[in-house]
Amino acid sequence: MPASAKNWIVETDWLANHLSAPDLIVLDGSWHLPTAGRDPRREYLAQHIPGALFFDIDDLSDEKSQLPHMLPSTVKFASRMKKMGIGDGARIVVYDTTGIFSAARVWWTFRAMGHQDVAVLNGGLRKWIEEGRPTEDGPAPKRSERHYTPLQNTELIRDLDEMKALLSKPGAQIVDARPAGRFEGRDPEPRAGLRQGHMPGAKNIPSQDLLNPDGTFKSPAELAVLFKNAGIDVTKPVVTTCGSGVTASMLALALAVLGQTNAAVYDGSWAEWGQEKLNLPFETGTAATTV
Repeated sequence: MPASAKNWIVETDWLANHLSAPDLIVLDGSWHLPTAGRDPRREYLAQHIPGALFFDIDDLSDEKSQLPHMLPSTVKFASRMKKMGIGDGARIVVYDTTGIFSAARVWWTFRAMGHQDVAVLNGGLRKWIEEGRPTEDGPAPKRSERHYTPLQNTELIRDLDEMKALLSKPGAQIVDARPAGRFEGRDPEPRAGLRQGHMPGAKNIPSQDLLNPDGTFKSPAELAVLFKNAGIDVTKPVVTTCGSGVTASMLALALAVLGQTNAAVYDGSWAEWGQEKLNLPFETGTAATTV
């Protein structure tokens, strides 16, 4: 695996060997679609990697926005990190219960806040348990407060106005992580009030296509083929999108593994763009062929 991948993905054996390192913080960043009927915090309390803290994606968000789990302000993020005992210089490893899913969103959030030493556990809690590694239940021991300095990296974030402007630029690369049925407008969205389809000119790489059957990331060579076949040049700027910014972060993580570390996430994603009341342009059907 190339060095770039090692910066962002860690394996279960590595984590097991470094679990007691004083500067390492493990986070359970599990989150599920509203239709799943699952409570990630309750599942965390029932079983998690020893010492892991719970990162609540919905709670650690912009409470002033009506959109789901939008990026919080730097002030709110710093305050929460301080209380959780996460300080400057911490090494962070994020996992989720699925394999690689919402952990990528937490990874992107830290990077958007300027924290570079953050990685995702390949295969997540699922792989950890399958390998017979230890878990614990209940809340993690409270950590002492630490100073946290957020430095928002705007290169990794796109908002609605920026996406509108991007559509008018020749060569703009937008890739959507939703399943093909939702991207093409054949299947309904899990949230009410949204149109069916995708942003004009967007390409589609369903997030599940990034994964092996065991929930681990495919090899960099396989990931490169996925982006190439979708008509995405990974050496040029890319903006990722999805339903609400979670699986878009999986695409951003895959691009980082391939060396494109400045891929941006459209935070509002289809939960914003697809709103009927905004009446923004959209398309249905398969992505247009790249000439």
